[in-house]
Amino acid sequence: MKLGLNLGYWGAGNDAANLELAKEADRLGFSVVWAAEAYGSDAPTVLAWVAAQTERIDVGSAIFQIPARTPAMAAMTAATLDTLSGGRFRMGLGVSGPQVSEGWHGVRFDKPLARTREYVEIVKRALTREKLRFEGEHYTLPLPDGPGKALQLTVHPVREQIPIYLAAVGPKNLELTGEIADGWLAIFFSPEFSAESLASVRAGREKAGKSMEGFDVVPTMPLVVGQDWKACADPVRAYTALYVGGMGSRKQNFYNNLMVRMGFPAEAEEIQEKYLSRDYAGAMAAIPLEFLDATALLGSKERIADKMKALAAAGVTTLSVSPMLQDLEQGIAGLRTAAEALDLAGVGS
Repeated sequence: MKLGLNLGYWGAGNDAANLELAKEADRLGFSVVWAAEAYGSDAPTVLAWVAAQTERIDVGSAIFQIPARTPAMAAMTAATLDTLSGGRFRMGLGVSGPQVSEGWHGVRFDKPLARTREYVEIVKRALTREKLRFEGEHYTLPLPDGPGKALQLTVHPVREQIPIYLAAVGPKNLELTGEIADGWLAIFFSPEFSAESLASVRAGREKAGKSMEGFDVVPTMPLVVGQDWKACADPVRAYTALYVGGMGSRKQNFYNNLMVRMGFPAEAEEIQEKYLSRDYAGAMAAIPLEFLDATALLGSKERIADKMKALAAAGVTTLSVSPMLQDLEQGIAGLRTAAEALDLAGVGS
């Protein structure tokens, strides 16, 4: 199991600290640093900035939003980042959610699985530098009966194949991820509750005639180091409440549904109800300590090492940590503790 760093969203007053964390992860030998986008900072600009100031660590999008750019544009961005970074780019993709897709990008959130399948296929074709032609339900290239013609990507990526990851939560999307992607970007991953999700991924791999060998399972887990693991859980509450309670509507929230499938239906309902009623403190208080402990790295180096052993045994191949920052010093100390814990666990690769 390798270590990664997830910087989350840029531009929230944490830019300088995030860059220093990326540099420290590079020095510590972390495998990859990820950046996200929602409706603030975009991921490609951040990744170019980080890649320019690091040496060995890969830079990855977690995620590029599929409704935010055409598949050809995604391929252009991937090729450019791979070239600028010297072959260190990993492309994570995801459909986002209906509120962002339709409210921010003006793209209907319909048939997300079929759209993702076509999108990934076009990206792959474009990156091979063949003349781009595609006929699908959602995309047709070139457009018929017009002046468009099949074009070829002019930039040469450093690598023949840029790894593609999908952010997936639901069973059908997980199966699609196993079928068409090189890795899975997971959230709220727990060794105790991971068998069902990984079974869906494995089914997708088998559908494509592939095994799990070489497939990258990459959960992001909040990291808080301290002697009292229960106290360490408190800084994670706002993050968890935001996703379970606020990332979506009452009718459609993928993370809330995930918490239900993990065995916390009443708690998921209460968190969402309070969050959408703007009782944020109540929503945070309603998160069970058991759920926080299952989905985060909390406590001493030894306790974190034990969790890393369980994660590796469950099938995790790259563990991306997300320090819950109080300040930069704590964040850097957290990364160093994570590296030491991985050594202590004896599951590093």
